[in-house]
Parts: sequence; structure tokens; C-alpha cells
Amino acid sequence: MAFSAYKNFGETVKALQITYTESNFLVDVPFMPSEYFVEDLAFVMREGVVDNSEFAICENLVYPVLKEVWKSYSSQFTLWSHQFLDCGADLSGFPEYILARRSPLGKVVFDQPYFLLVEAKQDNFDAGWGQCLAEMVAAQRLNETPDISVFGIVSNGDRWQFGKLVGRTLVRNQTFYSIQSLDRLFGAVNYVFQQSALQLEQAVVAV
Repeated sequence: MAFSAYKNFGETVKALQITYTESNFLVDVPFMPSEYFVEDLAFVMREGVVDNSEFAICENLVYPVLKEVWKSYSSQFTLWSHQFLDCGADLSGFPEYILARRSPLGKVVFDQPYFLLVEAKQDNFDAGWGQCLAEMVAAQRLNETPDISVFGIVSNGDRWQFGKLVGRTLVRNQTFYSIQSLDRLFGAVNYVFQQSALQLEQAVVAV
């Protein structure tokens, strides 16, 4: 079943047998975006139509934030856009974005482990989390490393919600973040990248 078929969060939790809980696990890790980024985002939000579709949300609001943080971690990770993720007939499709280990064979190789799945939705966060959770479970299974936490983000461009899949438990951060408060949003996104980097280092040591 395609990820897009998971349209209800509660039903997805039940179907995949995931325990759901909420807590504020995120810790803001300060990150300073470039002056160009801040100016360009202000221009786009002032002059552009940024949220008329999921594609517009991705291109104008979600990807620019992810990319700005990813630049500091590009030696360790590749940020994939709409890359096919295949975990069999029940879990497959095209997440908006996937943060994966940068392959030693080069940037063109889609390599494990996968650390972050991102979904953009036009205000339908219930459907967004249903789809994102399915993607997180697929990534976890493909990683074949149960100790690695898989992160998830669902965003409508303005509001950003964060989650973490640890074993069979999804923890969703109670506090939401907004692109209207860039300092806090970048702190949250940077935390996810930082934690992913730490996990990658531990996985390499374990091997």
C-alpha cells in the first residue's frame, strides 16, 4: 500500500501497531541562517504565493529551511527530494524529503540508514502524520538497526510538527514551531540534524 493511502493518523497507528505518546523531547540547538536566506525568505513570503499547494509549500517554505541546515551536515548526509522508498507492498512511495547517510560511493547512491522523513500538507495534519508515520516505519525497517531513532516532520509551511520513532513508540513533540519564529524553528531542525549525526557516528563505531 502506498504511503499516500495512510490518510488517518489513528488508523495508521493501529494498523502498524505503534504506541503513541507526546512529550517535549526537542531541545533547541542554536543555528544562524545566512543573511541571504533571511532576505530571500522574507521576499518570497511577501511577494509570492507560497501555500496554494503542497508543491508550493515544499518549494517555497519547507525545502529552503531544510537545505539551509543541511549545508552544515552535507559531508555526512544527503537530503533527497521525492525519492522512492520501497519497503514492500504495504509501505512504499515518495516522501517529500528524506535525510539519509551520504554514501561512500557518491551522492547519486540512495543509502541507508535513513534518519528523517518530511511531509508537507495543506493544514491536514492528521493525514500528514498518518502518511509520515508509515514512512518512518518503512525507514526503520529498512535500516535494520532498531537502536536508530527515525525523526519525522509534518508541515503546512507555517506550522512545523516534529516526531520521533523509537522502537515501536512514536513520540510527538507537544510544542509546535512556526516559520514566523525562525530562531526557534531553526533550533528545532538543527537538533534533529545533530541527533541524526550523533546516531550516524555511533552506527559507524558499532560496525
